Amino acid sequence: MKKYELMYILLPDLSEEEIKNENEKLQKILADNGAKITGVNEWGLRDLAYEIKKLNKGYYVVTNFAADPIAVSEFNRIVPLDQKVVRFLITVANN
Repeated sequence: MKKYELMYILLPDLSEEEIKNENEKLQKILADNGAKITGVNEWGLRDLAYEIKKLNKGYYVVTNFAADPIAVSEFNRIVPLDQKVVRFLITVANN
């Protein structure tokens, strides 16, 4: 299994409960496909570098995980349909 880093930005107007549920939902997609979550770091509400979908702020979360490529493919297939996720990016971790 390779190590990956996932960063995603959620809508800025979500409640704490909605953020918690969305984080669990996104982690479950990975876990259901064999990924092992090794760390989650919530950066919180921050300014975006540039306007995305008419938004200037977003709730940032970074998740580290180990997985086979199939888990990444499935995540890339499902998450673009999620209206609460503004952007996401998965990269291969260097460590």
